[in-house]
Amino acid sequence: MVKSRTQDLDGLASARKDTKLDRARMQTNLGNALAMLGERESGTTKLEDALAAFREALKVQTRERVPRDWAKTQASLGNALYTLGVRESSTAKFEEAVAAYREALKERTRERVPLDWARTQINLGNAILELAQRDGGTAKLEEALVAYREGLKEWTRERAPLDWARTETSLGNALAKLGEREADTAKFEEAVAAYREALKEQTRERAPLDWATTQNNLGYALLMLGMQESGTAKLEEAVAAYREALTERTHEGVPPDWAKTEAGLGDALYMLGMRKSGTADFENSGSLSRK
Repeated sequence: MVKSRTQDLDGLASARKDTKLDRARMQTNLGNALAMLGERESGTTKLEDALAAFREALKVQTRERVPRDWAKTQASLGNALYTLGVRESSTAKFEEAVAAYREALKERTRERVPLDWARTQINLGNAILELAQRDGGTAKLEEALVAYREGLKEWTRERAPLDWARTETSLGNALAKLGEREADTAKFEEAVAAYREALKEQTRERAPLDWATTQNNLGYALLMLGMQESGTAKLEEAVAAYREALTERTHEGVPPDWAKTEAGLGDALYMLGMRKSGTADFENSGSLSRK
């Protein structure tokens, strides 16, 4: 059968459409490669190039034409914006990242792609938490908690133990910050529970610096609880957690982190010295502050 002129034109249009989508997928892949390079470099050029590639891809990869590709590229755009926000300490970039993740979640649903949905929820929580650190309210912290808890419904300890542990740590950080702003003991107790969950998988052997960071954050939450109580148990636990953190957070390896943990340990020892008889804890606290 001889093809009609209309059939030929329809076929040509379809081929051109496929070619445009192929090019858009190549742009997304290019963006992902540039973003990976950007994460390994100290500058921002590669990350800016990644953003340009993702935005170019999205001109063709519309939600109506290719919803899953569109959502995947939106999520990648959010990741690059988040990394750039960290690099530049840019509120605007974090806000753009939040918007991109929320777009992605319109198609990345729990029913269709549970693990991608969970990953995007957790990344959304991270971006919102960064914004929350920059304002004095509690609304964004509450939003971050919702996102983390949603993500943890699918991103379980059994499926992805280290990612689960990192998310539990982030959840603890949001809870501790909320406890700080609301002067809420219950939030600090929840933070302690989240950090202890994380440490079940975030061991010193598997992830030494993550383990040390979580020990440090656990020390802070315990210190806050100890300051609200009349006994010494929580303060002693805080001292123990800070000392664990210092086994990896060394002056030689990570001096800024070492200094923060030393300061926290000094505060815990000072408070402990006020509660207990004798001067040993005060002396220990003073020796730390002079380092």
